[in-house]
Amino acid sequence: MPEVIFPGPEGRLEGRYHPQKDRDAPIAIVLHPHPQFGGTMNNKVVYNLHYAFHRMGFTVLRFNFRGVGRSQGEYDQGVGELSDAASALDYLQSMNQNSKHCWVAGFSFGAWIGMQLLMRRPEITGFVSVSPPANMYDFSFLAPCPSSGLVINGTGDRVAPPQDTRTLVSKLHEQKGITVTHQEIEGSGHFFEEPYMEPMIDSVSGYVKRRLTETSR
Repeated sequence: MPEVIFPGPEGRLEGRYHPQKDRDAPIAIVLHPHPQFGGTMNNKVVYNLHYAFHRMGFTVLRFNFRGVGRSQGEYDQGVGELSDAASALDYLQSMNQNSKHCWVAGFSFGAWIGMQLLMRRPEITGFVSVSPPANMYDFSFLAPCPSSGLVINGTGDRVAPPQDTRTLVSKLHEQKGITVTHQEIEGSGHFFEEPYMEPMIDSVSGYVKRRLTETSR
């Protein structure tokens, strides 16, 4: 079973880990939506992102933030959750020391945490932010944004309105040396309910595959 328990700042964290046979495979962590609104690592978007990265040849880890599932601790307004994500990345790196590429993907609240992790960890080479809640959280810490990535959202998102996401992306576009790609899935809501999940995952996979063939950040 790919179930793993690894040490976090507030005790044990529960995850699902899928390694590749290739020792220097790229690595990715996937971050789940808001713990207080039912977000877990088994959220459909998170689950599908996890397996999309694995199919592309990544060794992948998704995990439950503190206080979710079998992870110890309790919800900490995003501060502790960022520390959890850093611990998850430490764990993943410790198991994959030859990896040349490191990606972080997050959905909703997880996208906000993922972008903060990006600022702290220069070794992250790419990111995928799905439905980032730019209306609820301050993303101004992305100055400058240290690596290129993909922001993807639905045009029918009522949780994180598309206009807020567009404003966030236009700010990121002003930065030099990186490219933030923005894609919108026409008609989809926040959670990419059917039939929108497949086109979203296809867009993410297409973007990541393209980036892996390029050498730039």
